[in-house]
Amino acid sequence: MFLQLDSVTAGYRRLDIVHDLNFHVERGEIVSIIGANGAGKTTTLRAIAGLINTRSGRIRLDGEEVQNQRPDQIVKNGMVHVAQDRALFGDLAVHENLTMGAFTQPKSTIRESLEQVFELFPILRERRMQRANTMSGGQQQMLAIGRALMARPTCLTLDEPSIGLAPNLVAQVLEAIKRIRDAGVTVLIVEQNAAQALAISDRAYVMESGSIVLEGTGQELNDSAEVRKAYLGM
Repeated sequence: MFLQLDSVTAGYRRLDIVHDLNFHVERGEIVSIIGANGAGKTTTLRAIAGLINTRSGRIRLDGEEVQNQRPDQIVKNGMVHVAQDRALFGDLAVHENLTMGAFTQPKSTIRESLEQVFELFPILRERRMQRANTMSGGQQQMLAIGRALMARPTCLTLDEPSIGLAPNLVAQVLEAIKRIRDAGVTVLIVEQNAAQALAISDRAYVMESGSIVLEGTGQELNDSAEVRKAYLGM
């Protein structure tokens, strides 16, 4: 198992948000976590990325325990997180944001990494001198993902990559995620747009009240009457 959570409990101050959480992601998979607002999805990704500490349990990346490591150390270990708010440097140009994403990498790799990002998202090449805070929401999401890829991750975690995007841009971003996986990067997505997420996922988990309540392939959960009624609006 490439990414594995064993009995993980995490939260904020004295409040536990996720409880005794167990799931895994195999190398080369796209795995989604779906669920209602407040289910604990974002907290789970923040714990994996080292942005909050776990109360108990273990998080392993490629066999190495990473729970409670500093976020920069987790990035160096190969796991990069794209936050829901994108956390771009708004006053900096596209190419500056991208270059800052390569802080763990030798300078000799930056040009090659930039070309790979520009191939994935051609609009970023066109807008490379534009300030991030003047871009559309879809372009900012592409920039946030591109910046994460500059760190050359082996595992990419994405929190609500489709949030606030028009349907055509959602399709572009999800297609890019499939291409990222095909290039050898393992992907874990938290997504409220369950139908879109399940359509590209090898496997998926359903979270409620801080715990995993269902799991299966993307197709199995898409076909589940329970999931369709609760999360797909059918």
